[in-house]
Amino acid sequence: QIWTRERAGSGKMVLSDNDKAHVKSIWTQVSSHPEEFGAEAIYRMFVVYPASKTYFPQYDVSAGSEQIRAHGKRVVCALSEAVAHLDNIGGALAKLSDLHAQKLRVDPVNFRYLAQCLLVTIAVHCRGQLTAEMLVSLDKFLAQVSKELTSKYR
Repeated sequence: QIWTRERAGSGKMVLSDNDKAHVKSIWTQVSSHPEEFGAEAIYRMFVVYPASKTYFPQYDVSAGSEQIRAHGKRVVCALSEAVAHLDNIGGALAKLSDLHAQKLRVDPVNFRYLAQCLLVTIAVHCRGQLTAEMLVSLDKFLAQVSKELTSKYR
């Protein structure tokens, strides 16, 4: 069984112990280069999903810009906080969820777009270490992050 759900009827996805180990294992490489991984994922999102640039009108959205690098680093550092709290991702990201929902009003689909682009970025840079099981675990983790970040929209 790839997807594990809580039995309490909440329908909330739970990462298995194997998922957590996979995420932590690959995340050590990501977190050691937060600016690079984050900036590449954001730039990839801007190229693949150009409408996502509308939330960054004041940014230089060209590849390697200082603004994109700085924001990419913030994204990876926030995700690192979620990795450090895999049993309480919602708590780890509560302030960011409030910020994006209430102040920035980012369209929730953009979190999933960024997650997809981050998966591709990780796969490109960690292809020698990344197994199919690790990729599934990362996808589950990022899906949970996206869900938590959009929880304040409801």
